[in-house]
Amino acid sequence: MKLSQQPSRRSGVSAERRQLLSLIKKVRRSAGTPLRVFALAVLAVAILTGCGKPDSAKPTGSKVLYYQSAMHPWIKSDKPGLCTICGMKLTPIYEGESGIAADGDVITLSSNSIHVLNVQTVEAKVQPLAKTLTVAGTIDDDDSKHRVLSAYIGGRVEKLHVSYVGAEVKTGEPLADFYSPMLLQTEREYRVATGELREVVASRLRQMGLSDEQIKALPEKSVTQLTSQILAPVSGTVVEKKVYAGQYVQEGERLLEIADFATMWFMFRAYEQDLPWIRAGQKVDVSTPSLPGKTVTGVVKFIDPNLDEATRSVKVRVELENPSVDGRRLFSHRLYADGVVHLEAPEVLAVPRSAIIQTGPQAVAFVDEGGGGYARRVLKLGRHGDKLIEVLDGVAAGDKVVVNGNLLIDGQAEMNRSYASPAMQPDSTNASPALPALSEEQRKAVKNHLALADALAASLAADNVKEFNVHAASTHTATPALLTAFEGTNAWQTFLKQIGKAGHLNSAASLSDARKTFHPFSEATVALAQALRRSDKEFASVKVFRCPMTKDSFPGAPDGADWIQLKSGVRNPYHGAEMLDCGSEVKP
Repeated sequence: MKLSQQPSRRSGVSAERRQLLSLIKKVRRSAGTPLRVFALAVLAVAILTGCGKPDSAKPTGSKVLYYQSAMHPWIKSDKPGLCTICGMKLTPIYEGESGIAADGDVITLSSNSIHVLNVQTVEAKVQPLAKTLTVAGTIDDDDSKHRVLSAYIGGRVEKLHVSYVGAEVKTGEPLADFYSPMLLQTEREYRVATGELREVVASRLRQMGLSDEQIKALPEKSVTQLTSQILAPVSGTVVEKKVYAGQYVQEGERLLEIADFATMWFMFRAYEQDLPWIRAGQKVDVSTPSLPGKTVTGVVKFIDPNLDEATRSVKVRVELENPSVDGRRLFSHRLYADGVVHLEAPEVLAVPRSAIIQTGPQAVAFVDEGGGGYARRVLKLGRHGDKLIEVLDGVAAGDKVVVNGNLLIDGQAEMNRSYASPAMQPDSTNASPALPALSEEQRKAVKNHLALADALAASLAADNVKEFNVHAASTHTATPALLTAFEGTNAWQTFLKQIGKAGHLNSAASLSDARKTFHPFSEATVALAQALRRSDKEFASVKVFRCPMTKDSFPGAPDGADWIQLKSGVRNPYHGAEMLDCGSEVKP
């Protein structure tokens, strides 16, 4: 393939084109490189720089409407220049051209709107995620050190050394003097036994509740002493007393219960949504009404692996030191308490909670694209912290998310989506600027139809059902007249077909019925009005308004609805006096 070099007139060749021709010369002079590769490279450069379009491709005599960025379509200017985001040269958009379509999820705001809405952004960052979990539970003793003392053998309690609940005892201290004929006989056998026989008898004495120290002291025990002492197996506090002096007890009968209050357990329940946060070693601040203004910090020691099916929660244990102050423990047994668990996740991608909008199943945020453009992003969320929310997908580190003004931007986005309804966006045939010009008969019929639609809307805006019914009766003659005027003009039939279906209105008994009858008629009329405004200058003054809150106007009403007016000033037919000025104008 040969590249022919045309002699160029410098005055008629742009700087970009001269650069392209220079590049072609270099390609031809390059040795050892396939010319096709260079040709493709040149073609790519031409496409990217816009230099491949000949000057003759510009519409001759066409007027430039505006200049637009090809990379960031929301950047527009009435003068030539560079894109404020990427620096690329703005592309001229001429009369008859539709321009470069912007992403439907990008909302464009002027600098004045940004200032009025007080739009503020924060950068999405990889950062620690902190959360404070408030819980409630009870304070109990250390279950691993809790002891129940039962009678090893039947007998009689001669004397109690601990006579009340709450008494503090230490390991080895006597709790009671106990008389048992069987125990006394076994002690006497131990005294006279020798060798292996004595070891066998000692084993029997241990089974009857004597300690090794008590058994070793038996040879020195007086033969007249008929009782033996029951000693405390652990140090702690007596929390239950089941026996009194002089009481006979049977083998296995409960005597005393001892708890160790030096270390307490704060037990609370953690629900399923909290489990990804909680782990052993986390600090918990515990407070109780019995210690006003005081907080004690403990540590999570154990998380129960068994989930309670009824409450969908697990038990979590926090250990607390419980010192004795002036003879009294800091925490009482089985006390109600509140806890604050300080939760923290490793560094994750997170954004402020105020950046998230979640009114349904989807969570969204708006990202500043620069130049007044704000992109709507659907997010996949992770854990929710106190001030931040983990983002698993939807934004990247460094993106500037909107934290103030995003609700108003979302409202604008919702209105934009509403405007994209079938009534507001007819198909490409209807939107074509090549719609045939109207004849005088057609123009008259259209004006009558629009005047009737305006009158119907005005009567509903005034909450006047009687006047609405008068105008509704006129549709039975006005609609056939409109359809007759357009017979044989296929380009308008899509609009007329809808009006033919909805153009005969019956009398209504109530405002709700009138608005329900009016709605399909209004939607069809709006579609026709939009086409007329784009194709005929005489109808450019027709106003189209939209209310985004019509769901309760009548049974089965959509979220938003449209209507036309021949005069400025919003007069809402779907709400009347209740919200007369609710709505905004829709541009052609």
